[in-house]
Amino acid sequence: MTTVLFDFSGTLFRVESAECWLRAALDAAGGALPESEVVAKAWALETAGALPGGAPPVRVPDEVAGAWRVRDRSAELHRAAYTGLARQVPLPDPALHDALYDRHWTPAAWSPYADALDVLSGLGERGFRVGVVSNIGWDLRPVFREHGLDRFVETYVLSYEHGVQKPDPRLFTIACEALGADPRSTLMVGDDRRADGGAAALGCAVHFVDHLPTAERPDGLRPVLGLVG
Repeated sequence: MTTVLFDFSGTLFRVESAECWLRAALDAAGGALPESEVVAKAWALETAGALPGGAPPVRVPDEVAGAWRVRDRSAELHRAAYTGLARQVPLPDPALHDALYDRHWTPAAWSPYADALDVLSGLGERGFRVGVVSNIGWDLRPVFREHGLDRFVETYVLSYEHGVQKPDPRLFTIACEALGADPRSTLMVGDDRRADGGAAALGCAVHFVDHLPTAERPDGLRPVLGLVG
């Protein structure tokens, strides 16, 4: 192995809880809800799958289904899909649905897993080239910069910038070419067996981690330092 590619959400970073997400959007908008309503609305938003990086929707409404299937191919589709899901939950101010979407892409909404720094820095010290390959509709580079992890990443291949989403092998090909890497000497690390597993079509090795809250997965990335075995 000479190269390691990582997914973003659920792999290196975890998004905040739905309750924190809703409270932050309310605070930014200068609004407030009784605590019981915050809890109930956050649960409803989570069930709707409205938080990017959070739980998937229990049901995708027909009017959102088209955008949902290809949501990671452009910034516009990503916003339309997630705000469409959020609008299934009535909020005191309709503008909050867009405010929630805008909140989720801020660095404050994301936390790195506890071992992310050690694993990325350890790979760098050993001469491995590192890239991030993500299905996403916005620029995640500021999240890496804010949390001090950008210095370990040589390239970011983001689906919305290429109009292609995992598991399409083309996205992994772009990453390998950017790093001058042979796919057969490349490890892809992700939490989604279908999406991230697409790298296997190129000959990449693939390792999966569990998409869990950060407190429940303190060392899930650490086996990567041994290149998984």
